[in-house]
Amino acid sequence: MFETPMTVVGNVISEPSVRTTSVGEVVSFRMASNSRRRDADTNEWINDKTLYLSVSCWRKLASGVAASVEKGRPVIATGTVRTAEYTTGDGEHRSTLEMTAAAVGIDLSRCIVKVCGFPSGGAAPAGDVVDQEPAAGLDREPSVLGIAADQAEVPELVRTTAAPC
Repeated sequence: MFETPMTVVGNVISEPSVRTTSVGEVVSFRMASNSRRRDADTNEWINDKTLYLSVSCWRKLASGVAASVEKGRPVIATGTVRTAEYTTGDGEHRSTLEMTAAAVGIDLSRCIVKVCGFPSGGAAPAGDVVDQEPAAGLDREPSVLGIAADQAEVPELVRTTAAPC
């Protein structure tokens, strides 16, 4: 089996699903990456072809993706990609792209996020009081995750309200 390293920038097009395997939890979602080009005659952007792929996240990445990624979010995923071939119930041969992700992040060129985690990979700094409850009231608009509504310099497209982390 040949696996190719790849980074894909796109949007999540399905709600992430969590399942438990003998190795641990895995979170899977589908994403799409649109190709765009500028038309030479009209000087306008034109949507071209779309790349679709399934992304699987394992181990520690799975819990971070489950807590942060949802349908509509702009993401950047990097990992190894392979082609999976299968036969439908009608006997038709098909193939799909599958990525085993090494890292998944929110695309900060298309949204603003508020980080609610710990620095240095996991433990709260000594002496800090940690609220174990997840942040409530985060706006679920696809282009934004948790910025304050009173930030006048933030364009209308990305303005929202959020509860503190």
